[in-house]
Amino acid sequence: MTTSFYPLILAMGLPPMVFMLAWILSSRSTPSMNKLSPFECGFDPKNNARLPFSLRFFLLAVLFLVFDIEIVLLMPLPLSISMNPISSLLGSMISLTILILGLIHEWNEGSLDWSS
Repeated sequence: MTTSFYPLILAMGLPPMVFMLAWILSSRSTPSMNKLSPFECGFDPKNNARLPFSLRFFLLAVLFLVFDIEIVLLMPLPLSISMNPISSLLGSMISLTILILGLIHEWNEGSLDWSS
């Protein structure tokens, strides 16, 4: 056997060994009733599902998603600047301007005021 087969043997042999080890170790534990019950974002699943939902929490979650997507869209910016600087800078400035205008609008509307 040459040395080039050792990574192949390792790649084919390691996952079944890890799977068997996890199966052996997990078969010893018995899950409790709390571990078997579903967990939904801090809400008690055994109560009524039609409880009023905080609109401010929903707004915060949507804002988080908007800024998270904005970060994902701006991540490849350094690479795109090296390829086509004018169009990538123009596109990023337009998207950031729209995002900042939306943030100013929500601020003026009072959506970000948590004290009221």
